[in-house]
Amino acid sequence: MSFMSPGQVVWFEIGTTDPRAVTDFYGPLLGWTFEVDPDSSIDGRTYTRILAPGAPWPMGAIQQGDTGDETINLSILSADVHADVEALTDLGATVVVPATPVGDVTVFARLKDPRGNLFSLFSQSASQRFEERIAGTEEYLQQAAFTPKTGAMAGFEIGTTDVKATTDFCTQGFGWRFEKNDTDGDVPTLAVFGPGAEYPSGLLWDHSGGNGSAADYVMPTFLVTDVAATAAAAQEDGARVEQRPRSAPAGPVRARIRDPRGNRFGLLSQPTAR
Repeated sequence: MSFMSPGQVVWFEIGTTDPRAVTDFYGPLLGWTFEVDPDSSIDGRTYTRILAPGAPWPMGAIQQGDTGDETINLSILSADVHADVEALTDLGATVVVPATPVGDVTVFARLKDPRGNLFSLFSQSASQRFEERIAGTEEYLQQAAFTPKTGAMAGFEIGTTDVKATTDFCTQGFGWRFEKNDTDGDVPTLAVFGPGAEYPSGLLWDHSGGNGSAADYVMPTFLVTDVAATAAAAQEDGARVEQRPRSAPAGPVRARIRDPRGNRFGLLSQPTAR
């Protein structure tokens, strides 16, 4: 299974009218660095790559927009963006940005799933000038999947008040599969596997029981050394801790945060060996 196969979550994007505010918040908090991508910066709006500490290749980007919306979304690789947009709308998705070419870099589209969560599709460039970047990105994704570094995206989280509707859409639309997960305490969860994947890349939380956190969302999760300390630092910088740090026996510690722009993201730290 290639880590750059269609249906895999391989990127995330933060959409904002104020890229400086985003870099000022996330840079110190998670140790990210940033570089403007000249190939994807079009129509006077910058597209800024996000790099985890020490990472040779980016894991996401800041998309400067002019709609006034502040967003964060996962990006899913597509073999044919136009065809996938059509198939996903047949499953109940709504098109926000239709399939749009960006020079020889990519074709991308943004949609909302039937629960209202924003996501994007993008195709891999066939241009020879991007061969090194694509190969390096795949190598980095493979390494990050097994040994993510602090500050890197360490998977994603889905919260849903309708498990069947969510899993049906993702299974039919992306080829994902879901398996019962027993490592996250009293809230029912499912492990999320990309097409053909041996190991999960995400986690679905069942909020249908109204467990005090009933919400529909999709968000990236980032690895930190101390979830409680990072959550406290985020709160000091204007974020809101929506789900306080929690853990299950022998399981990871997790928290859910809403950044100063209102976007959800997750924090994760692995249990310490005793």
